[in-house]
Amino acid sequence: MNKHILHTKVQDFINEHLNSDVSKVLFKGSPFRDISVQELATQIEAKKRAKQKLPTWYATKNIYYPNKLNIEQTSSEIAAAYKSNLISGDTLIDLTGGFGIDSYYFSKRFNHVTHCELHVDLSEIVAHNYAQLGAQQIKTIAQNGLTYLRSQRQYDWIYIDPSRRNDIKGKVFLLQDCLPNVPENLTILFKHTKHLLIKVSPMLDITNAINELNFVKEVHVVAVNNEVKELLFLLEKEYTSAIRIKTCNLGPKKYQHFGAIFGEEATIELSTPKTYLYEPNAAILKAGLFNQLTSLGVSKLHRNSHLYTADVIVNFPGRSFTIIHTIPYDKKLLNKLIPSKKANITTRNFPNTVAEIRKRTKIKEGGHQYLFFTKDISDKYIVLICEKMN
Repeated sequence: MNKHILHTKVQDFINEHLNSDVSKVLFKGSPFRDISVQELATQIEAKKRAKQKLPTWYATKNIYYPNKLNIEQTSSEIAAAYKSNLISGDTLIDLTGGFGIDSYYFSKRFNHVTHCELHVDLSEIVAHNYAQLGAQQIKTIAQNGLTYLRSQRQYDWIYIDPSRRNDIKGKVFLLQDCLPNVPENLTILFKHTKHLLIKVSPMLDITNAINELNFVKEVHVVAVNNEVKELLFLLEKEYTSAIRIKTCNLGPKKYQHFGAIFGEEATIELSTPKTYLYEPNAAILKAGLFNQLTSLGVSKLHRNSHLYTADVIVNFPGRSFTIIHTIPYDKKLLNKLIPSKKANITTRNFPNTVAEIRKRTKIKEGGHQYLFFTKDISDKYIVLICEKMN
């Protein structure tokens, strides 16, 4: 940590170049004797990324930023706030602290938080930033979290965010493919707590993770602006009852929630298109709660389409549309009904991609109409011409 970066003139320089081309900054070199141009570029790039993701850090003076990879891998503030509202108590230890966003938000719900970070430089940066943020109840430890935990007492909660090993390839992976290996260390973890919160990448398979763990009580699928960002597993020692799976799509104006019992069968209700069309958000799709959505009073258009319809307006966890026309997939008819040649296109359970459809129909992106290319209950390909509901 180069503390010269915190000098007023340097901070002013960083703020003045937040909208600059960093390559041009690198080309000109550093105007400061004790700071390299690479260090300046790192601060500028990281602070740029923090503006939307970490607005509290961005707005606070004299925040020191790590490299952009640490910024990319850290939780966003909106996701960290969601996590913090799931749990509370007196003491919590974060075994894989990173840039410290999660620990900061946990400190709003716990009296004492311990932040463990293996990399000494990053731990020093986090400690400095906590001082700037006034987070006095967080203790930073520059040590392997599991090693430190073995010498400690009981905690109300343990939080861990294992990272995926670099040598693991493919989209589906297991918890045992992460570092630290949580399934392998569950016995040690439960010696020091009765409650464990695990955060993992959305690429992880939920069913496999549940099978690898013990005492899973809840699974949370967290999306931000309809992009799944985190999977959370809440474990309670000796818990063996039904597992609740909960989804949340965190948006700028509202949060969409939905939940069900994991693995519980649900009756599938199918229907031809009615007045309204409903498209589930990304968290629902990741959680696999396709059939459970019919409990909201909607019906599926097809067993495998994951689009829903109803004659009434429903508080649905996703996007809602009014169906203007339902037509067979016919290029001439489509062109007649979309004279502007502009529309937003989505495919569900359909053989052609959006790009292929646009090429064939010459319909460009944009406009106020939404086209859903899908399959109905008779296995016929149809197009739903819709307008978005406010």
